Amino acid sequence: MEGFLLQATLYLIAMVVAVPIATRLGLGSVLGYLLAGVVIGPVFGLVADQAHDLQHFAEFGVVMMLFLIGLEMNPRALWSMRDKLIGLGGLQLLLTGLAVAGIAMAVGQPPRAAVALGAILSLSSTAIVMQTLNEKRLLQTAGGRSSFAVLLMQDIAVIPLLALLPLLALPGARELARADNAAGHGVAAQWLDALPGWGLTLVTLGAVAAVVAAGHFLVQPLFRFVQGSKLREVNTAVALMIVVGIASLMNLVGLSPALGTFLAGLVLADSAFKHELEASVEPFKGLLMGLFFIAVGAGIDFDVFFAGPLKIMTLVLALVMLKAAILYGLGRLFGLRGADRWLFAFGLAQAGEFSLVLVSFATAQRILPPAVAEKVLLVIALSMLLSPVLFLLHERLSPRADPDGRPDPDTVDEHQPILIAGAGRFGQVVSRMVTMSGYATTVIDADLPTVQRMRTFGYKAYFGDPTRPQLLAAAGLSKARVLVVALDDKQAATTLVCYARKERPDLHIIARARDRYHVYDLYAAGANDIVREMFDSSCRAARYVLENVGLSAYEAHELERMFWKLDRSSVRDLAEVWQPGVPAEKNAEYVARLKRLNAEFEAQMTSQLAARRGADGKAPQDADVLKEG
Repeated sequence: MEGFLLQATLYLIAMVVAVPIATRLGLGSVLGYLLAGVVIGPVFGLVADQAHDLQHFAEFGVVMMLFLIGLEMNPRALWSMRDKLIGLGGLQLLLTGLAVAGIAMAVGQPPRAAVALGAILSLSSTAIVMQTLNEKRLLQTAGGRSSFAVLLMQDIAVIPLLALLPLLALPGARELARADNAAGHGVAAQWLDALPGWGLTLVTLGAVAAVVAAGHFLVQPLFRFVQGSKLREVNTAVALMIVVGIASLMNLVGLSPALGTFLAGLVLADSAFKHELEASVEPFKGLLMGLFFIAVGAGIDFDVFFAGPLKIMTLVLALVMLKAAILYGLGRLFGLRGADRWLFAFGLAQAGEFSLVLVSFATAQRILPPAVAEKVLLVIALSMLLSPVLFLLHERLSPRADPDGRPDPDTVDEHQPILIAGAGRFGQVVSRMVTMSGYATTVIDADLPTVQRMRTFGYKAYFGDPTRPQLLAAAGLSKARVLVVALDDKQAATTLVCYARKERPDLHIIARARDRYHVYDLYAAGANDIVREMFDSSCRAARYVLENVGLSAYEAHELERMFWKLDRSSVRDLAEVWQPGVPAEKNAEYVARLKRLNAEFEAQMTSQLAARRGADGKAPQDADVLKEG
């Protein structure tokens, strides 16, 4: 216990000291964790032989992270991403695997080992990339979403890789591996190792089916039962039990625990207890992810590095450059531009945590010789250590990707029924209310800080000029049911309404007007519903004035409602005599009609008030009007 507490204290001190320093220097928390691990491990030797044990414990951070990613997904979302998952992700795995395997054979590795190395090094670090994308608020960019799709495909690919890697081992080597596993594992592992191939496949499929069935039929009744205790810690215990239990089951049948929990999260994505699970697991995920990165840094074997530093660094740089070149080409092929293409290329250029797992697995199966495995593990760890530097390089190169200094617009890869052009105060309120009511929206704005600010608070928005026909087409204008025009620029708003009406005569267009005169332009352009940005709030303010000069809340409310209706009807009436380009005060017919309407409205409102007061001059006593806040 004393030794455990001392080790725990060391790791926590390393976190508390190194991470804030790295963050303040703009290096990100991941590099802080990795450097902390290097300091307490290889540099000062404070963790000694415990680094390997810690890594197994800290891998639960990756497990929980994939569980949370699964919770955020659902089968429909995966299906909508099929082009990027299979196309972009599949091509990345195939091309990188073939390139690495070819180079490995060229330097003298046997074909079986070369193929294994290609599969292992084609993977990237889900933990590092997702953590960094979230910290830098890049996940909602086109490059961030493409990176996420590739990482998801890589994580899914780990299952078939674990199943296929043993086929690369020679028959005699497989028997030796089984004997070693039987000597070092429990009865269950020995029983599984003794199964024929078809038996192991059935057990594996049975474990996956058990996870899916449990997610559908057992988790919700279990949560309902434990919530009767009204104890927060019991809910947390259930969430941890689900994650740890599924990880143990997957580990027992030889599958990746992280992939098992991702599958469980995917099954539970539509559960009523989704948010409860997220809130319970999130704190543990953050802490264990930090431990994972520290363990990677502490586990770097610098003896192997100093035995041939030039060779090791050449291998690391060659791997990073090769992957970055392939990713850059794929980004260009799939339409990524500018900063997004650089983010995609540099963000995924490292090897990943599953690469570490697969190297150990391939070594146990006698596919990779121990000497080669040691160097590959070091290359993987150093490439992960290099990841934050690659993100910094992306930030340096991104402004140069556009000669005018303006970043490229995002690639809109979804078609929602409601399209909102403009993410200012008006557009944001519309989007929030609509999405909270259960309807999906696509929000586009040309102001990058506004878009980034929305992403910070968890709202999805795309950067780009919503008046551009190409961007509107990509955003699904041809399939949208409603277009909300919430642009600040009056001319841009009118132009957009005119274009949208020409392209889609059946589209319902709701437009924000800056003033009464802008209403006429939008009406002529074809908007169905026009909202003056200050009109409703001004009416409410006038109602408060009436309430505080002697009218009852009921009387003020009725006058506000009447004025609202009369004024809106007058807009349509005045639009008939409005002359674009002619100032209103110089349009004699407009001035005359406005004066006549104002006199009529005043007479109607005063007579309405007198009628409601009745003969005794008092407001009705049975009025039940709620005053708005």
